[in-house]
Amino acid sequence: MKTDTSEQQSVESFEICKEVEISAPINIAFAAMLDELGPEGQMPGGKPFPMKIEPWPGGRWYRDLGDNSGHLWGHVQVIKPPTLLEIYGPLMMSYPAANHLQYRFKAEGGVTRLVFLHRAMGLILPEPRDNLTKGWQHWLERIRELAERKNRKETPR
Repeated sequence: MKTDTSEQQSVESFEICKEVEISAPINIAFAAMLDELGPEGQMPGGKPFPMKIEPWPGGRWYRDLGDNSGHLWGHVQVIKPPTLLEIYGPLMMSYPAANHLQYRFKAEGGVTRLVFLHRAMGLILPEPRDNLTKGWQHWLERIRELAERKNRKETPR
């Protein structure tokens, strides 16, 4: 039996912009971002969510589940340590969607300002879109926590 379906679906888009102030030098803040996007990744609620990131142009960002299984989240489009990282790819969306992430760092006196931008378009389902704002806030706070913890360890009192 062959089933043939045809249903019109709309292409959606959205943009999430967030900003966080980090009490650490820019190089420590940038390294903390790579840690959170990599082996130190954590889901809201504290569940470990380690990823792999290859920090060079074209490098992959993916979840390695072992035995040649996993999930590609994206590729590094631009990296200019310690000021900029851009990633494009499907992220956690296993359906037709294109995403672009931008992490932009700026040293401001004794702190670092991180401006985060997520733009997406495609078949964007409502539930993941609605959860992303809280998720990104959690991950940005994790970057801040990791950077400030590392800065305290490196700064003599």
